[in-house]
Amino acid sequence: MSLDGKDDISDVLQVTHVGDVPIDGDIDVGVATVEAAEKVYGKYSKWFLFIGLGLASYVYSLDGSTTYTYLSRAVHYQLSHPTLLFAVGKPVIAKLADTTSRATAYLAVLLFYVIGYIVIASAQNVGAIAGGIILYAVGYTGLQLLTQVIIADITTLKWRGLVSSLTSAPFIVNAFVGSNISAAVLLHAGWRWGYGMFAILIPVSLSPLIVTLYWAENKAKRLGLVKVDPNAPKASDPFSKRAWHFAEQLDLIGLILLGAAVALILLPLTLSRTTAKGWKGSSIIAMLVVGVVLLFVFALWDLRFAKKPVIAPRFLKNRAVVGAAWIGFFDFVSFYLTNTYLWSFVVVVKPWTILNANYFTSTQTVALTVFGIMAGGLMRYLHRYKWLLVVGLCIRLLGVGLMIHSRGAQASDAEIVWTQILQGIGGGFAAVASQVGAQASVPHADVAIITAVVLLWTEIGGGVGNAIAGAIWTNTMPKGLLKYLPDVSDDERKTLFGDITSVLKYPRGDPIREGVILAYDDTMKILVIAATVLSVIPILLALIMPDWYLGDKQNAVDDANLAGERVPDSRDDPTNVRGTA
Repeated sequence: MSLDGKDDISDVLQVTHVGDVPIDGDIDVGVATVEAAEKVYGKYSKWFLFIGLGLASYVYSLDGSTTYTYLSRAVHYQLSHPTLLFAVGKPVIAKLADTTSRATAYLAVLLFYVIGYIVIASAQNVGAIAGGIILYAVGYTGLQLLTQVIIADITTLKWRGLVSSLTSAPFIVNAFVGSNISAAVLLHAGWRWGYGMFAILIPVSLSPLIVTLYWAENKAKRLGLVKVDPNAPKASDPFSKRAWHFAEQLDLIGLILLGAAVALILLPLTLSRTTAKGWKGSSIIAMLVVGVVLLFVFALWDLRFAKKPVIAPRFLKNRAVVGAAWIGFFDFVSFYLTNTYLWSFVVVVKPWTILNANYFTSTQTVALTVFGIMAGGLMRYLHRYKWLLVVGLCIRLLGVGLMIHSRGAQASDAEIVWTQILQGIGGGFAAVASQVGAQASVPHADVAIITAVVLLWTEIGGGVGNAIAGAIWTNTMPKGLLKYLPDVSDDERKTLFGDITSVLKYPRGDPIREGVILAYDDTMKILVIAATVLSVIPILLALIMPDWYLGDKQNAVDDANLAGERVPDSRDDPTNVRGTA
């Protein structure tokens, strides 16, 4: 008895007589395999797959809601956040999923995840913890990406937004209980177990998904639904030939160039705030220059020499892909401008407890999740995404713009909370719509890498926004403290600047507390105005996006179903009017 309740393969053959899925120069083995696997899923096995996705989504959410609090306990200061690694790792995982299989990519993600957390949990020094974070980051970023890729593999366009957004549903719960879980772990078990328990939870949570994927892939191969690439090296060929073929399919050189370029460009944006000379430091300048040069080298390699490029020239001509990438970029720049110092701002300005401040910073995450699910539901019945994207970005702009007024100490609690809710509503609509729009605009063979590239560019926007926020803070906050606290010693002002929450020892009404609030007010004004201006750009980009019809196909450009088979063109049905590219 198989997972889907079929007693023998003859039942499957009756369903899959339409034809085999060949592997040729236009489709990678991973894509061909997942399309063939779509033919062998039955009712029960498909439910196993969705349950596996649900477990993977929950453990991803629980990780993101808890483990970040353990890092400061582990090293007694904040290491650079591995967001840079998250960004660089996405194209690598996407290419691995395309050149091997989805199940193999998930298994690789699992191994990096577990080994990384074991290294962190057993580390005896900061270097070991940093090494563990690098390994863990590959797993974390891979889990996020592969979940979205698998959903694109197994859902038609009309359902994709809803199913994709539902994977974020655990954040609704974990946004509030995560802090309680991490506090209990730190109090009763210690930070090592905070990491160590995920070395157990991750394999348990991902196993159902990996087993189901392997089962479907192997069954499809046994039935002869996946043909072997005639150009692929045979097992008897020399190892060097097989390795070079794999490197070509993976575009290993391109991935290395891209990863090095992105890392060398983004690292200075973070390090410039902590080095003595800031942007004037020779190492900062050198990294930026080399990073930019490598970016051009990568572009030359992928456009002229790569056999299977990470970013193919056709992607740069695709309005939906380019639009979604730049919408994500500017949206994240805007978000980090307002959010980088938001928690410390409300702690200093508002008479809230730390717990209430944590709840406040979770407000936007919860709203993003809830309204992302609502957007997915609307896309299911409207069969369109473009105007949901435009409306969402306009609502987000309203939320950011209102912060110009609500940033001060005089704004009501309701007003400042509503700025976050509005940003969450708009962001939830926009995030789901832009991703589906980009995925709809490419054939299945390109879905994984396109999803990775859009997320990569979005993460880069986050790094840029964080760096700009840090630069504005560094240049304006000391001046504000000097302006509003002229009678305070230089050492005290340096202490306040280095740890702004140290002002909490002074009650509201104290001249020092009020002076810090006024200085913070001036700094936040610059940050929020810049964020508001930048939030207009995504709206303009959304207006040029094609308005694809979201129907019963894998994408909107090649009229293929989930199994990769050609189906009647949607233009044959007058109700399925397609968008224009």
